[in-house]
Amino acid sequence: MKTNKIILLFFSILTALTTITACSDNDLNLVDPTNLSPESFFKTEPQVQSSVNAAYANLQTIGLFSRAYFFMYDLMGVDASGNPQLEADKVQYANFSFDSNHANIGDYWESCYRGINKANFVIDNSNIINALPDATISLEKKNKYISEAKFLRALYYFLLVNRFGDIPLITKVPTTSEGYPRSPKQEVYDLIISDLKTASTDLLDKDVEQKGRATKQAAIALLGKVYLYLEQYDLALAEFNKLNGKFTLEPNYFDNFKEETEHGRESIFEIGYEETLGTGTLWNSGFTGAGQNEATLRGQEYGFNNWFNTYPAPGLLADYETGDSRFEDSFYTDGDIFEGDVNQRIIRTGTPPGPVPSTEIYIPLARPAAWRKYQNYYKRANENGNSSINFKYIRYADVLLMMAECESLRPGGDQATAIGYINQVRQRPSVMLPTLPLTLTKTEVFDAIMHERRVELAGEQSRFSDLIRWGKAETVLASQGFAPKNKLWPIPAREISSNPAISETDQNQGY
Repeated sequence: MKTNKIILLFFSILTALTTITACSDNDLNLVDPTNLSPESFFKTEPQVQSSVNAAYANLQTIGLFSRAYFFMYDLMGVDASGNPQLEADKVQYANFSFDSNHANIGDYWESCYRGINKANFVIDNSNIINALPDATISLEKKNKYISEAKFLRALYYFLLVNRFGDIPLITKVPTTSEGYPRSPKQEVYDLIISDLKTASTDLLDKDVEQKGRATKQAAIALLGKVYLYLEQYDLALAEFNKLNGKFTLEPNYFDNFKEETEHGRESIFEIGYEETLGTGTLWNSGFTGAGQNEATLRGQEYGFNNWFNTYPAPGLLADYETGDSRFEDSFYTDGDIFEGDVNQRIIRTGTPPGPVPSTEIYIPLARPAAWRKYQNYYKRANENGNSSINFKYIRYADVLLMMAECESLRPGGDQATAIGYINQVRQRPSVMLPTLPLTLTKTEVFDAIMHERRVELAGEQSRFSDLIRWGKAETVLASQGFAPKNKLWPIPAREISSNPAISETDQNQGY
């Protein structure tokens, strides 16, 4: 059983103020049914904390990590391939045929903006929070709650700007129906960087903060990642160096993806789930973040003994080196034991030649492998619709590989140092692959980084973004139907129809 989970309490003022998209007229005119004002609401620490908790909730929507997020990124990055029963709107990720009417892309957009609005509600009222007596809430707690809201605002904007480019930049809770135009993406990045700089100073350390909440180290890691995406390698490396040696890799790779070992030594920031806290509104939580959404559907969606909507892409399987134990920790293949089944059946792939023995179970369809990573099959035979396994958004292995990239690509970078970071990942106790020679060229180091990121972070939704920022997508994904326009997603049609400051002429090119 997990402990120290964030309990998401929703007060009516938050429900009223946070059902705003980027700028929907109807939502902007909502009336608070209890007539609460910030002055009357922010009176105690539990009230301040609950307003911050609400901003986390939008990470747990169907439009983000509970469902759409893993389909989007795994299929577009070709970590996953779709089985025949995969829903048509998910197939559109795999072949890049989506348009501005795609429902989940709209939900992704709206989930982020509602999360931003909840964060803005806290940040807007910083003066009221800071005016509370120290006996009510300490200065350290005031700073950390406000910085949690800034961290979350930065995270939501980072999720948006990388997929849509120029977007509305909203830093206050809207009070009119005028709408917001698209702002240059650099202005969005400037806000992200500003928020994360504050958060990296005022948030608490991981070793003292409640599990599941943003920490100083999470803000530092995300800031470094932002700088990396902007190709500001020296700045990124300066942030990552603050974490270097402060974390260690899990000795057992698979422990990163089990419920019982979450928030471990390698974890920097996770999207938390705990199904025992309630899942009653999960399927209705496209973007609001309201209600009981304490489960992710990834287990059921990807599970070979459940819906099995995707399977590991053959190209991903082929990228593993012989003897790389991360392959076994990530996938089920022919001859593996179905350990969560009480009968410990042997998994077989392909078409049964006849009646299936009671000692075996066949992976449906002629597939070479099925997902083990992030699945509950290590302890139960069925996913039962809900999974409490957290999503690792940033972990230390990712940081080490980003450090390698920064060191290799920065002016005057030392390739041997970059190789050392890669070798740390390869030398995880449960992996122990041969170390790479320190004499590799810059091109060879970059190739090694691309390889290591794919196999280390397989099924963790990093591949597509990596290919885009490396300029490799048009080549690697060409056979999937990727076109230059797909570097960005379309601005959702629902946003264009509801936002008077955005028209069809503002749509991303090609859509």
